[in-house]
Amino acid sequence: MNNFFFIGIPYAAFIIMLVGTIFRYTNYSFKYSSLSSQFLEGRVLHRGSRPFHWGVIALFFGHLIGFLFPSAVIAWNGEPVRLLIIEVSALAFALAFLYGLVILIIRRITNERVQVVTSKMDIYVYVVLVAQVITGIWIAYSYRWGSTWYASSMVPYLRSIFLLSPEIGAVVVLPLMVKIHIVTAFVFIGMIPFTRYVHFLVYPIRFAWRPMQVVIWNWDRKIIRNSAKGTKTVKSRNN
Repeated sequence: MNNFFFIGIPYAAFIIMLVGTIFRYTNYSFKYSSLSSQFLEGRVLHRGSRPFHWGVIALFFGHLIGFLFPSAVIAWNGEPVRLLIIEVSALAFALAFLYGLVILIIRRITNERVQVVTSKMDIYVYVVLVAQVITGIWIAYSYRWGSTWYASSMVPYLRSIFLLSPEIGAVVVLPLMVKIHIVTAFVFIGMIPFTRYVHFLVYPIRFAWRPMQVVIWNWDRKIIRNSAKGTKTVKSRNN
């Protein structure tokens, strides 16, 4: 079972994500997006989406830095004050993630318009994300100094997975909550091609340096603005 959970599932997840995302992009490129429902409801979405994304981005890059520079993280944590800073910050972003996620789930459940465009996969991915964030908070509270043992125990395992020489000895002895956190992370990776979260793979970074768009009207605006067909004319506020 350890081989299944910590070797089989990770490789299956990466293969499914790679093949699935390519297939979806080449065959259903129009749906290769977040399929935003902001047009249907924006107020609650705004309130939940911001802390959700802040938490996700901070936690993702926190894990990534630990994966890429484990020695630097361990050296940083050698000073108790710095260790507390990184631990408290990670917990704060996890709580922001949970807060935003709960609001987004409530929005999906209670708003009739949003319910219409909610798929079964949306529900499944919410379940996985809830498991992820709850186990992550549990670990942060119950098994302290996770940034240090993540760098010393988890990173060697993750690197062995990418090097196609899996070594699971360090993870099979970890507490149950940590194991659930690891497995659900890989399950989420495998689900990405079938969810709206696939959009982060094609994030429009080029917009940062793209020149400003020039909008050219191809009709006479004076005629459009002063319609004489019986419709009440409202003066445009556009400059």
